[in-house]
Amino acid sequence: MGFTPLAWASRNGHEEVVEIFIGREEVSPDKPNWRGQTPLLHAAGRGHVRAVEILLRRGGGDPGVIDKDGRTSLSYAAGDGYGMVVKLLLEQEEVNPDLIDNIGRTPLSYAAGGRYEGVVKLLLQRERSIPT
Repeated sequence: MGFTPLAWASRNGHEEVVEIFIGREEVSPDKPNWRGQTPLLHAAGRGHVRAVEILLRRGGGDPGVIDKDGRTSLSYAAGDGYGMVVKLLLEQEEVNPDLIDNIGRTPLSYAAGGRYEGVVKLLLQRERSIPT
């Protein structure tokens, strides 16, 4: 299963097109591709703040979706240092900042590994259960 038109628009940050698709009844906003990646995951992973806002505001994406690598929208956004996207995602109840992916990494470990200080601070501000 390939990319849907909504996934392409989200991946490329075409906000106006995302807005059009998300308003259509026949469009499934959480339809994954063969890797389990949804339009929201694509937008978040590319740092497209406005597309992420549209998808979240219009109920166009479940921020808790996990792809075949065990990664989420938060994981991808944190790993590339997209602080505004991370902030938006952390405001969603469905987001688990402590989720461990298939290779044992968390959004925090991706942000720390990329030296994204601002993202690390955002992730640490959210109430969490860090093992001691």
